[in-house]
Amino acid sequence: MSPHVTTSSVANGNVSAATARAAARGAETAPGPRPTTFAKSLNTALADALEADPAVVLFGEDIGTLGGVFRVTDGLTARFGETRCFDTPLAESGIVGMAIGMAMNGMRPVVEMQFDAFAYPALEQIFSHVAKMHNRTRGAVKMPMVIRVPYAGGIGGVEHHCDSSESYYAHTPGLKVFTPATVADAYRMLREAIDSDDPVLFMEPKKLYWSKESLDLDVLRSEYDAGEAAATEGRAAVARSGTDATLIAYGPSVPTALAAAAAAAEEGRSIEVIDVRSIVPFDDETVCASVRKTGRAVVVAETPGFASVASEIVARVQERCFHSLAAPVLRVTGFDVPFPAPKLEHHFLPSVDRILDAVDELQWED
Repeated sequence: MSPHVTTSSVANGNVSAATARAAARGAETAPGPRPTTFAKSLNTALADALEADPAVVLFGEDIGTLGGVFRVTDGLTARFGETRCFDTPLAESGIVGMAIGMAMNGMRPVVEMQFDAFAYPALEQIFSHVAKMHNRTRGAVKMPMVIRVPYAGGIGGVEHHCDSSESYYAHTPGLKVFTPATVADAYRMLREAIDSDDPVLFMEPKKLYWSKESLDLDVLRSEYDAGEAAATEGRAAVARSGTDATLIAYGPSVPTALAAAAAAAEEGRSIEVIDVRSIVPFDDETVCASVRKTGRAVVVAETPGFASVASEIVARVQERCFHSLAAPVLRVTGFDVPFPAPKLEHHFLPSVDRILDAVDELQWED
């Protein structure tokens, strides 16, 4: 807060809400695009949601004073107070259980699971209550809550700190599952998730927290608040256009797919990349339109391949695009083993070479 705009002056109506928000952002209000990290985009989305709706509240392990392990909530407790952004005990089931009660009583809790595998003690709450409450009450009780899950690999994390858990949630009816891959989508998709009346598992790729894009968060904010931002729920995005084959990816695998497409271009192949963004609900239209155009497809995901989101995407494409396919739809995924030790994770994660090898297998001789 600016030294010239005090909390009391805002409360007493001596300055406008817009002036107070601008003062709180301080030097960050410098106009125009500027390098912005994925984490900063999420932080801004959370701050804007807190400002926009007094029912929004953030809590989780170390998200208050520390600002989160990945600093996504940095400064929010100081700015909004300990009743809006606060730390909890190390009890994931209790965190989600409290959020359920809040959501049932008109609040919009946003909770953080700190690391993907830390969320597993809360799965019973998520599967049995978060996902089912709306259906159980025949629509009488809504569940407007967001569970933020930093997930997947690429940071050299030890066991329980790197896992691809999206398939568990995507398999559970009643849950939405979002996973942004760009800095701009991090802002837009988190705002949409918080505003949703349905529970959202918001999967944040850990290795992308420090990625940067040049963008204007003020413009993103203005577009969203004015209702002018394009919806992301259930909407995949064409991240790169191409004509020869389609790479279908989401979250942490999108940058790898784009790098593979760029490498393929040097070899004379035009590869389209689809960023799924919204795993549930899934955008069959955009994905299948691309595959029908190119006739070949590879699904790229860090998750182990068996019974995974990648498996579901393959099935959906095969069913809907069979007569347009020149080759079977292939997958490049993590292996069907527990997530490996840090020094071995580069063998486990999809790589440009593994993706290009799969593209080479798409029956080009026919």
